Amino acid sequence: MPLTVREIENAKPIGKPKRLWDRDGLYVEISPAGSKYWRMKYRFGGKERRLSLGVFPQISMKVARERTDAARKLLAESVDPGETRRAQKAATICKTENSFEVVAREWFGKFSSTWAESHSTRIIRRLERDVFPWIGGRPIVDITAPELLSVLRRIENRSLETAHRALRNSGQIFRYATATGRVTIDPTGGLRGALPPVKVDNFAATTEPNRFAEILRMLDGYKGTLTVRCALRFAPLVFARPGELRQAKWSDFDLNACEWHYIASKGKTPHVVPLSRQAMAILRELHPLTSQGSFVFPGARSKDRPMSDNAILAAMRYL
Repeated sequence: MPLTVREIENAKPIGKPKRLWDRDGLYVEISPAGSKYWRMKYRFGGKERRLSLGVFPQISMKVARERTDAARKLLAESVDPGETRRAQKAATICKTENSFEVVAREWFGKFSSTWAESHSTRIIRRLERDVFPWIGGRPIVDITAPELLSVLRRIENRSLETAHRALRNSGQIFRYATATGRVTIDPTGGLRGALPPVKVDNFAATTEPNRFAEILRMLDGYKGTLTVRCALRFAPLVFARPGELRQAKWSDFDLNACEWHYIASKGKTPHVVPLSRQAMAILRELHPLTSQGSFVFPGARSKDRPMSDNAILAAMRYL
C-alpha cells in the first residue's frame, strides 16, 4: 500500500537504516540520525541498483513519485537512469569548470608571461571590468555571437576602441578554447564588421631636417632639472621606448664598451644599443648625481623609483 506523508513525518529512527516502501521501487530510507532520503530500487542488466531522488521534506512525495516515473520510462527504453544521472552531473560540472572566465584566466596565465607588465595589466583589467561581470560565469561552449555582441555594445557606449580590443581578446580566448577542446565554434568570427571602425589619427614623425633640428635645439635648451634635461637629450640618440628609457639602470650600461644592454618590454628580446660619444657625454654628466641608486633617470622624490612617465611629457609640453 502506498505511503502517506503523515507516515513519513511520524516515522522515528532506530539504531540502523529503516526503509518505508511506497510503490514502483520508491521508498524512504531513514538514517539512524533521523534524516529521510528518497530512494528508488530497480534492476538493470540483471543487477540490483539504487537511485537517489532527494531528501524529505525538501523533495515532496509528489516530486519523488514524478522522478520515479521518469526513471521507469528510461528503463522501459533500456536506459539506465543511474548512468543518465551521472552523465548529466558530469556535463554540468564540465560546463562549470569551463566557464568563460575560467578559460580566459587559463589563457591569460599561459601567455601573459610573454607580455610587458603594463600590457598584461590592461588586458586582465579590461576583462574583469567589461566582460566577466556579464558572461564570465557562462559555459564558454554556450556563448553565442549575439550574446557577446551585447557585451561589446555596453563597452562601445563608453569607448569604441576599448570595445574593439575586448573583441580581439575574446577572439584569442575562444581560439584557445577551440585548441584545447572546449568549443568547436568561435563566435567572434561572426562579429567581423559588427562594430564601427575606429577612426585613426596619424601623427606623422617630423622628418624635415630644419624642423627636426629646431626640435633638438629646443630639447637641448630645456632649463628644468638635470635628470629630465639629460633624459630629453638622451632619447633621440638611442631610439628606445619611453618606458625602457625611464627604467634604464646603471647596471645595464657597459661604459667601457659604450653599450646599453636591456630586455625589450615588447617581445622580451635582448637589445644592445651602441652609444655615441654624445650619449656617453650625457651619461658621464649624470653619473655623479644618480649613480648611487639603481636608475639612471630616477624620480624626483626617490632614487629607488624611476622617473614618472609624465615627467618627459610635461617637459615637452612646457617647451
